[in-house]
Amino acid sequence: MQLPCLHQTPGGLEKAVNPQLSFLAKGTLQEVQLAVFVAEPQHLETIDVPHLYTPGSTLTHLGTLQGRTELRAAEWDRVEQSFSSVARITRDSVRQYLQFHPDQTVRILHAKVAQKSYGNEKRFFCPPPCVYLSGSGWKLKQEHLKATGLQEASCRLCGYMSLDSTEGTRADTFKLNFEEQSDTRMFACAKTLYISDTDKRKHFRLVLKLFFSNGQEVGSFYSRLIKVISKPSQKRQSMKNADLCISSGSRVSLFNRLRSQTVSTRYLAVEDGAFVASARQWTAFTITLVGDESSEHGEYSVCEGYICYGSVVQLVCTDSGVALPPMVIRKVNKQHAILDVDEPVSQLHKCAFQFKDNNQMYLCLSNEKIIQFQASPCPKERSKELLNDGSCWTIIGTETVEYTFSESLTCSQGSISPVPVITALELNGGGHVAMLELHGESFGPHLKVWFGDVEAETMFRSPKSMLCVVPDVSVFSGEWRWLRRPITVPLSLLRLDGLIYRSPFSFTYTPEHSAPPPPRRPGAEHTADSDSLIDTIHQEFTRTNFHLFMQS
Repeated sequence: MQLPCLHQTPGGLEKAVNPQLSFLAKGTLQEVQLAVFVAEPQHLETIDVPHLYTPGSTLTHLGTLQGRTELRAAEWDRVEQSFSSVARITRDSVRQYLQFHPDQTVRILHAKVAQKSYGNEKRFFCPPPCVYLSGSGWKLKQEHLKATGLQEASCRLCGYMSLDSTEGTRADTFKLNFEEQSDTRMFACAKTLYISDTDKRKHFRLVLKLFFSNGQEVGSFYSRLIKVISKPSQKRQSMKNADLCISSGSRVSLFNRLRSQTVSTRYLAVEDGAFVASARQWTAFTITLVGDESSEHGEYSVCEGYICYGSVVQLVCTDSGVALPPMVIRKVNKQHAILDVDEPVSQLHKCAFQFKDNNQMYLCLSNEKIIQFQASPCPKERSKELLNDGSCWTIIGTETVEYTFSESLTCSQGSISPVPVITALELNGGGHVAMLELHGESFGPHLKVWFGDVEAETMFRSPKSMLCVVPDVSVFSGEWRWLRRPITVPLSLLRLDGLIYRSPFSFTYTPEHSAPPPPRRPGAEHTADSDSLIDTIHQEFTRTNFHLFMQS
């Protein structure tokens, strides 16, 4: 039987939580609200300040890393000197970039856990780490290289992926062969990476090194932390091992391996809007717990918590939003679906997916097609149903990390590394000066924070922290006092040589609706001028204090 009609969920099932922060602007008699949120928000919620916001999806990826080396002060001085003769970036050039976005995006997909190999065996990472390159900036970069006289063969993108190295370990390196897909993205995967038992680390990262075939380096890009396990746990998981459990709203991959043969591995994937069993590419799915009753529009309510066997779940493609119908996840033991188990689902467990509205019908693959398979009841054990090989899936949590940058405003031929990553924002202050603190990785004194096409006064505090002054909203709108709509601007980091690091964050000024200002009384001009002078003095005073704070 063919798979029933697929469901399209508007925007997928992920919702960005967008906290909102507010302060009272002096001398304006109007409250201005500031919101910090991930690009393309859906909702805003008002909260108190200060508030530390961390995005809950794909783009916070490094955190506190083991074995991470930070640039020393002498190295930062050398970086500063290399940018000392670079011309200043103008608002017009940044505005042009924001209009056309000639970006270069590097996207890395990988599993959350990896099995360790013992002795001479090699347990290759499954699913294999994948790399996607997208954005018009890659083509523009190659055209620029050709304009310098290089042949096309010298302008091809090359890459290597390996484990991040530590003292006493040696990781194998996999050469990536990029191929262009129908959606213009470049794709490659590292099929033979593994971690040996001589490596005693409990966590590691993948390192992707990109360069052009003429030898010019692009940069190095890191994955999230990957947990090392010896083998899938068969014990009932508890909340003490929450990192091995599958939570609602997380991303997973499903693969099927007939007769435990590596060469027969097939991954559940979405191609051209249809579910397929692919031998070369895999898709990350958002797995969510859903309620028993659907809404008038056929949508199911989403629940929080950990996924347990016997629960009703839905799988949604993270790229396209295409979804499978609600299914009951069942534990698999020796090719039997166990119907009376309710323990948490763990990493690399074998499981089956029973369609909620069709008893004994399970998600199954047949060669490259996804179909429904009718299981047979066990005559001796009513709590079990017999499956075929194609109905038994292995589930594993996945991670996605994305880097976006643009070389459209720089003439530098050097590496873009280290790539700064913003992981959280903290807003403090009020009046004419609000301070925004950036938390993340690989910050340096050669970076400036930009709100849209406006450069902010920026202070480098440490490789994990930067501070900047929020530009006055009047910079973006001359009549901002009477504005009745929010102003949203993207947050970016610009290197002194013009290299742009695009972030997933935006900043929004949201004015409160207030009554029109009362008509001026005769003779009020002098008072208005005085207020304007006081405003100016207040601004200069607070900005001077900020400069003194920077110097201290």
